[in-house]
Amino acid sequence: MCNNNPLIPVSAKVKEIITESNDVKTFRVEPEEKIEHMPGQCAMLSLFGVGEALFSISSPPEREYLDFSIKRVGQVTEALHNIEEGQELGIRGPYGNHFPVNDLKGKNLLFIGGGIGLAPLRSLIKYSLDHKEDYGDLQLIYGARTPEDLIFERDIYENWPQEDNFQVNLSVDVESPGWDGFVGFVPQYLEELVPSPENTVAITCGPPIMIKFVLQTLERLGFKDDQIVTTLEYKMKCGVGKCGRCNIDDQYVCKDGPVFYLKELNQLKAEF
Repeated sequence: MCNNNPLIPVSAKVKEIITESNDVKTFRVEPEEKIEHMPGQCAMLSLFGVGEALFSISSPPEREYLDFSIKRVGQVTEALHNIEEGQELGIRGPYGNHFPVNDLKGKNLLFIGGGIGLAPLRSLIKYSLDHKEDYGDLQLIYGARTPEDLIFERDIYENWPQEDNFQVNLSVDVESPGWDGFVGFVPQYLEELVPSPENTVAITCGPPIMIKFVLQTLERLGFKDDQIVTTLEYKMKCGVGKCGRCNIDDQYVCKDGPVFYLKELNQLKAEF
């Protein structure tokens, strides 16, 4: 990012808006100054006269645009869902660390997502596909409440299943007409699929309660705490370590995270 002040946004234009579900839209924005990021990082979006909020970047690096896949949950997100293509936004960032793409080289990657938690994983998935010679087999376990709540339909139904060595497993929480896939929560599906921990790193993101049970299930399946990565961006607020609202013990999620190995989180005394 050319702007050296992390608190001053640059202008960006919304080039495309993609409806992912009844309460999630992806906003493809082009900043007037190039913003370089890595998978797992976040940025602050501001809508003039409304406010700003922090969101994970769901597009991979090395693009002229940034994707933000945003769930409608409050004042700022409600306003964003009502804008049209061509709207000017403010953007600042990127903030936080990123998924350990170099550590993951040569490994099989197991992505485990729930709901809007697929957004930050999508950036890493696409990065892995852009650099497929660096990584082994890929597997995605992704679930949402209903089929209508599954996001990135083109990716999960068409693009990713067509990739070599990429297994896509989808689930929904409740029985739905026409759904013939797995019905149950993501940790249950994980336990049924029994992915091998051999030369594999699991990367998970989703609702906090899902992450909690996914981590427990992975450990039961034999994954060590240095084979499990999660992201806690839902705790981030200001993004620059000033507000103190994302601290866990002496760690600030926005400065030391949001991406952590489980071995790092297990060293903390406080609940994460």
